[in-house]
Amino acid sequence: MQVAGYARDVLSHGIIRSHVIVFLVDSKLVRGIFYDRSGIFESAVLNLAIKSDQLIFAKMIKQMRALPPEGLGIVPNLDATFMKDRKSLRSAEEMPQYAAADGPPSNEIFEWSEGSLFDIPYKNKTIRTVRVKRVLFRSNGIIGRGTIVMRVVCNHCNGKCDWCGKKLILKLSFPAKTRVSEQTFMDRCRELAQGDHAWVLNHLPHIYWTFDIQYSKSTPQAKFKEKFKDDYEMRVMRGSIQEELRPLSSLTTATGCAQVFYDVVQCHHWAWKYPQILHRDISQGNILVREKNGEIYGVLNDWDLAIWLNDQRDGPTSKFRTGTKPYMAHEQHGIKWQGPHRFRHDLESVFYVILLLVSLYSSPKVKAVEPDTGGYGYQEWHKQDDEFLEGKKANILLRANWEPSVTTFFCGFALWLTTLRRALRRGFARLADHKEAMEEALERDQEMPSFDYDTLDNYFSYEKVVSVMHRYDDEELKTRGSEWRKTLLGLPDL
Repeated sequence: MQVAGYARDVLSHGIIRSHVIVFLVDSKLVRGIFYDRSGIFESAVLNLAIKSDQLIFAKMIKQMRALPPEGLGIVPNLDATFMKDRKSLRSAEEMPQYAAADGPPSNEIFEWSEGSLFDIPYKNKTIRTVRVKRVLFRSNGIIGRGTIVMRVVCNHCNGKCDWCGKKLILKLSFPAKTRVSEQTFMDRCRELAQGDHAWVLNHLPHIYWTFDIQYSKSTPQAKFKEKFKDDYEMRVMRGSIQEELRPLSSLTTATGCAQVFYDVVQCHHWAWKYPQILHRDISQGNILVREKNGEIYGVLNDWDLAIWLNDQRDGPTSKFRTGTKPYMAHEQHGIKWQGPHRFRHDLESVFYVILLLVSLYSSPKVKAVEPDTGGYGYQEWHKQDDEFLEGKKANILLRANWEPSVTTFFCGFALWLTTLRRALRRGFARLADHKEAMEEALERDQEMPSFDYDTLDNYFSYEKVVSVMHRYDDEELKTRGSEWRKTLLGLPDL
């Protein structure tokens, strides 16, 4: 429906909004539609040929004109320059500085010109103000978190606070009110990252401050919650000030990319084993780079969808699967899949991140002109639905004769992909055998056979993945923790 596309564009471009209200007019018929991050709600149809309906519609328009910015969906605490001066709103094409090394914004319309201000609730009911420099990322959709990431600078203290002089981003999103914050997970990680575990701090995001802004009782969201009860998912606007990190595209060598991927797997394992946190949203955009004292470190970023392992079997707080579709484990695309999300699903996601990068790019920042994807349509993975992705990924994992098609720059990753894929294929073959054995045991009233679902019966474990990834193109990569260094001494190379 075209109006849904319009609403998506409004929520995904321009000023940051919590919701948008649209009137769909078809000849003399009018319907009001409310779009927000939790759902889509339609009013009854008004017939403008009927005088009473004319009066109702006129009253609705009048009331909308009287709404404050928050009632129209514009997020609180934002002082956008174009709200006072419309001439300051320009497209990316009018701003040539964004066609330089940093590249264009995440969408084709520049959100607003530099200089917009955002007031951040801080300690002791104080306010810190940041100035927006540039939109770095903007999710494209209606229902969901609606994440936006902006480069910002401190604007309130004349160089005297602990944020000044640091490279900062402001991340805003609309998670479910009950969702555990990224800050909570990172606080637990930092409590445990002591002594021999301190290495992991180089591979986690640095969050300087986080805050939630609740919807007030007068907002449409509060009214919907009151009316629909548990059928409406109440959200908050959650923000955080974090260290700005570099994207994968900033790397210049394939070995550097390999080190970053290996770092991320080591970090993921540590978080799973010690604070017992499962990330659940591995994607290329969530694998970033920190440079420290001339050395690069892979950072596993964006823990907004993470869960505690003891909550692993609980359903998601939203009605949608967690993850970024092109990189989700192939089982997650299945219409009957209901979880639980296991650590091997995240490791499978790492496989797809590597696969898409080395197949579609001739270097970390340059797309291949005519990539050879062997009929698997990797170029379409960001646009296609679950059925398409489940089929393509199943073909990769289950076919006997699959081979990766990597570009010359990334040729060393062919061995990684071939070996990891072989481990996955064998694991899923073992799973299929196990299901048959379970059916036979059930028919004969016998004891059920055992199977380790977390590792596909040890065919796809952390140990198997690390035994592949600790070396790239015959070069030993840096293993960060002493635990893995000891473990590798006893692991055979696959």
